[in-house]
Amino acid sequence: MSIFRYSEWDGSQDIFELNADELMDKLGQNMMSYGDLSYALRMLQRGGFRDNQGRRLPNIQELLQRLRQQKQSQLDKYDLGSMMDEIREKLDDILQTEREGIQSKLEEARQKAAEDVSDVSPEMQKKLLENIEERAAHNLEKLDELPPDVGGKIKGLTDYDFMDEEARRKFQELLDMLKQHAMQSYGRDLVQQIKNIDPSALAGLRHMVEALNQMLEQRRRGEEPDFESFMAQFGDFFGPEPPQNLDELIERLQQQMAQAQSLLDSLSPQDRQEMQDLLQSMLDEATQYELAKLSQNLEALFPSDRLHRQYPFSGEEPISYTEALRLMETLQKMDRLESQLRDSQYRRSLDTVDEQLVRELMGNEAAQELDRLRSITRVLEEAGYIRLKDGRYELTPRGMRKIGQKALEDIFAQLRKDRIGGHNLKLRGSGGERTYETKKHQFGDDFQIHLERTIMNSIQRKPGKPPVKLDVDDFEVYRTEAITRSATVIVLDLSLSMPMRGNFEAAKRVAVALDSLIRTQYPKDSLYIVGFSSYARKIKKDDLTAMTWDEFDPYTNMQQGLAMARQMLGKEICSNKQIILISDGEPTAHFEGGRFFFQMPPSPRTIQLTLREVSNCTRKGIVINTFMLDSGRQFLGAFVTQMARINKGRVFFTNADSLGQYLMVDYIANKKRQI
Repeated sequence: MSIFRYSEWDGSQDIFELNADELMDKLGQNMMSYGDLSYALRMLQRGGFRDNQGRRLPNIQELLQRLRQQKQSQLDKYDLGSMMDEIREKLDDILQTEREGIQSKLEEARQKAAEDVSDVSPEMQKKLLENIEERAAHNLEKLDELPPDVGGKIKGLTDYDFMDEEARRKFQELLDMLKQHAMQSYGRDLVQQIKNIDPSALAGLRHMVEALNQMLEQRRRGEEPDFESFMAQFGDFFGPEPPQNLDELIERLQQQMAQAQSLLDSLSPQDRQEMQDLLQSMLDEATQYELAKLSQNLEALFPSDRLHRQYPFSGEEPISYTEALRLMETLQKMDRLESQLRDSQYRRSLDTVDEQLVRELMGNEAAQELDRLRSITRVLEEAGYIRLKDGRYELTPRGMRKIGQKALEDIFAQLRKDRIGGHNLKLRGSGGERTYETKKHQFGDDFQIHLERTIMNSIQRKPGKPPVKLDVDDFEVYRTEAITRSATVIVLDLSLSMPMRGNFEAAKRVAVALDSLIRTQYPKDSLYIVGFSSYARKIKKDDLTAMTWDEFDPYTNMQQGLAMARQMLGKEICSNKQIILISDGEPTAHFEGGRFFFQMPPSPRTIQLTLREVSNCTRKGIVINTFMLDSGRQFLGAFVTQMARINKGRVFFTNADSLGQYLMVDYIANKKRQI
């Protein structure tokens, strides 16, 4: 009976709490399918988890999908080409302002000359007007001759003598902005503290880059640079959160350079070339030389190929160069987080995923979901189901028992649902489990006296006062159910065809369930497992959950599997010995004269030697019960029917869904015999 407790929500309650038993049930299902515990744990993290109340824990794949959608929304939002459009618009505005300024000055000069209100002589006014008209014509001609590309226009305007002061101011602002962009291409830290990009500021910046190059060259030579002295002199260039060591500085600058390169790579070829030429033209040769040397030194110490990425922007919203660089930083972080999440699917834990990065990019809720996914292994470890050994997780004995019990419950749940009988057993005998029924004592019975009935028999035989005198015929004892001890070998086909249609998983689940049944209810019984494909080998019961098929082996050496099972049962001292053979095809391999022989379709010699081994088992009193999977393959009928005629065992043509039901009923039905 489930108990639910309700309380007022105060924000502190845990909406989804991992339950070790529920996690172990899901892990057991993955173990049945994949066999490897590490892979089963990864699939649990990748596939998510839903508890018994229907609440679902998102998985790594969903976190990845949400991150990719978030990144795609940024790519669909912005138009990187707008950066060049912004520069073009500023240039057009400068040119328009200059043309209008020229026209305004001409009109002003002509008006003054016409009104003759100045103290200047008419001849001088005429000469001044001619000079202004000549300069205006010259400037307009230069403006008309400017190249069509942005870089050419800016280069032409650099040597141009503006007549309008507002146009001059706007052009200087544009140059300062482009110089700042040019420096940002080598790292935003280099310019974020510079307010005015004037010659003195550029000189100070170049001096800092020279000192930085000296440190990097010392590092390349294997020397240890004086980072503290460098930061004492130039720390103001790196803002309120400066790097703490040279390695951090190198990584930060290299990442920022990669962001600028990714920005250029994401532009159209025409815009990219224009932007590169434009930014390069903003710096003097000495500064360009030091920055190029900086780029070379950084690349040698911290290669950045893995950081470069071209992003396919397709939006329409305009964005500035500085904003685009910040966006590139965000996209770079998204790429790094995506790589961490993707790689974590192939690791034993999620410790390599940066939780702070998840919180920064995806929010607190995603960070909490990641923490819950991380806690899956911790919850299972604390419950005693798994343990870490030599860097790998392994099932504990308790975990293996839990998987077996779950497999057993699943199979018996199907039995109850489908009303397949076999559990109502009314056989009686000695030497077994005591029942609540009684019988008159006979010589040789276990002396488990039912005291009340024994006394009543004496009183009924001879009523009288106490003391009661007992006679041999008065004794009544408990009845017992007779239980036989048995030894069983599951001979399991591991060939390549078994995983088709779910056959292998069903057979493996039955083997695990049968092992659990014997361990818990029939501890005196013996159970062995033999797997076979081209050759047979014994499988330890502790390795059952990790057992898988032979991926590249299509042959079925049933002869060797039966022979190995016969040898195992030969060491058992009991009267009930059986082989449970689970396969989906005829034998296609055999062992003869120290050599293996393979052939498909089956060789008559393979069939002959396999049936000879069936005869050997029969002579040893071993019953072979065969469960032939995939009953649609009718050609199997002749072979297994011949097996049954020789051995007198039973054959079940079944499928993956009903294998467990048939096998388990058959095993329990043979546990109790009339004695």
